[in-house]
Amino acid sequence: MPDKTLPCLDLLESTPGTLRALMSELSADDAVWKPAPDRFSVAEVLAHLSQSEGHCYRQRIDRFLAEDRPEFEPDDAQMWLDLYRDADPEDSFDHFEEQRETNIEFLRGLPADAGDRKALHREVGEITLAQMLHEWALHDLGHVRQVAELVRARRYAAGAGPLACFYQLRP
Repeated sequence: MPDKTLPCLDLLESTPGTLRALMSELSADDAVWKPAPDRFSVAEVLAHLSQSEGHCYRQRIDRFLAEDRPEFEPDDAQMWLDLYRDADPEDSFDHFEEQRETNIEFLRGLPADAGDRKALHREVGEITLAQMLHEWALHDLGHVRQVAELVRARRYAAGAGPLACFYQLRP
């Protein structure tokens, strides 16, 4: 029996809960800790997720549905680094979680064939809404992995003492 919903919605819906669980033992200092100057902190990842939820993904969904073959510029997270650097992690996460809930509710109301809507991405060419949903899932999972690595390095590696040598951390 064919699936009658858009792809990836269950995973996208679960991301806030997954992140919340990963961050459950982080202090405020842990949230802003950076493993290196050129790497993101958990707080910066949350600010990025909050910003991209509305300013990238939701805008693109709306354009997929309202326009015939809209044109999208590549999203450049580097443009927003100053915004990320100064953001409050709790506010960022709350905003991300609210937006995500709204977006999933909206997407669940669309017919599965909405995934066939096309757009032109200026870097990679023609894409469908379904492909963008898969990319969104890839984006989420990449940041879940990133937050997990930051949490492992900041909260648990030192506590493992000599046993930490069995793990290669990549925060």
